[in-house]
Amino acid sequence: MTHRSFTNLLYLGKRAFTILNRRSSRLPHVLMGAQHIASQAESGFKPSKVAVVTKMTRYEFEQQRYRFSELSEEDLKQLLALKGSSYLGLLERHNIHTRNVEHIVESLLKEGIEVRLVKRGEYDEETVLWADAIISAGGDGTMLLVASKVFNKDQPVLGVNTDPERSEGHLCLPVRYTRAFPEAIQKLCRGQFRWQWRQRIRLHLEGTGINPTPVDLHEQQLSLEQHNQAHRITLMEAQRSEVDSLSKPYLLPVRGLNEIFIGESLSSRVKCNPLKPHLTFSLHRASYYEISVDDGPWEKQKSSGLSICTGTGSKAWSYNINKLVEQAVEEVLWIGKAKTGLEIPVTQDLIEKVTDEYNRSLVFGPEESRMFFSIREPIVNRVFSSSRQRGFANRVCVRSRCWDACMVVDGGTSFEFNDGAIATITMNEEDQLRTVLLEN
Repeated sequence: MTHRSFTNLLYLGKRAFTILNRRSSRLPHVLMGAQHIASQAESGFKPSKVAVVTKMTRYEFEQQRYRFSELSEEDLKQLLALKGSSYLGLLERHNIHTRNVEHIVESLLKEGIEVRLVKRGEYDEETVLWADAIISAGGDGTMLLVASKVFNKDQPVLGVNTDPERSEGHLCLPVRYTRAFPEAIQKLCRGQFRWQWRQRIRLHLEGTGINPTPVDLHEQQLSLEQHNQAHRITLMEAQRSEVDSLSKPYLLPVRGLNEIFIGESLSSRVKCNPLKPHLTFSLHRASYYEISVDDGPWEKQKSSGLSICTGTGSKAWSYNINKLVEQAVEEVLWIGKAKTGLEIPVTQDLIEKVTDEYNRSLVFGPEESRMFFSIREPIVNRVFSSSRQRGFANRVCVRSRCWDACMVVDGGTSFEFNDGAIATITMNEEDQLRTVLLEN
């Protein structure tokens, strides 16, 4: 075991004992905040105009993917079979989604509500301005896309999971309202719900080599080559518009509901053939950047990238980046016991409690106006340091020293973020997203 690995284990052991001593001390604070923010509606809510934004099903995606090849349905069946996918299975899930969307629309129309049904690829600013409220008909990915274009914190956004057997839908209404949507409408009209305001991240961009034009990743499912080409196209468009340098911070036209990721993530495996064209090998490219947390000193870092999440996103990717498994906790407890000489009863019950408490400490309320940053696999040597690998922050500034990096918002919108670009990542009360909490 290396000295660094041993130090990390001791740190985790110390963290485990600290967690035991303050067990459950933080949870009541979070719940109190949630009770204050997720307030009972003072009156009923019945919008006049509702936009229903639907996801693209896998069946529709496969059809669109090969539309230029003019494949017949039989050709598509055979092609999917070659890839190990079931044509009938995809069609069945598509039909389930379609029926649930029709149920939502019919329920709204019966209440005298004007409805505009749009595919997520057609969802734009004009649709947002037209609607009194917006319903996301899909899963969490569709909900994130819908939220990204809403900037009025008084405009409610509701998520309905249209395929609950295949999608978790953490950001959606409870599953039973998928097939009982008229009941959800009645509860909204009677005020039998709570408003939930979710904090979001805003991004200011400045510096040289800037291209603030986003690339939408939601529908395109871009490969690395396609992604790079899309950024090159938007860069040429920006250069034609003479937008290659911003002397003042520019507020990007998107808000992060879940998380922001910065790094060479889309080209972390680079194929090279410098000597023999017929041979290739993979070369890992680390993300090189400078970071300042809460106006602290700038620190040079190399890592696999930087993730910054909200309370809403603390249960998603960030949680899985940082969570501990029971096997690691058990090993740390045994090492801690051996090194300290303490009579610690390393039982399964203790292992489960420490693991659960540590992992719960990574989750915080969606209404909390703070962010949680995570540096993935930092490189630490005499040149590069990482004084804090993770923690809470109110303001994070990042200066890129990368060559082919991106800043990706909620896994769906990508901005070029290369050498000379500076991002300032903060929260603002005006960026809150208004959502609905309904009891099951």
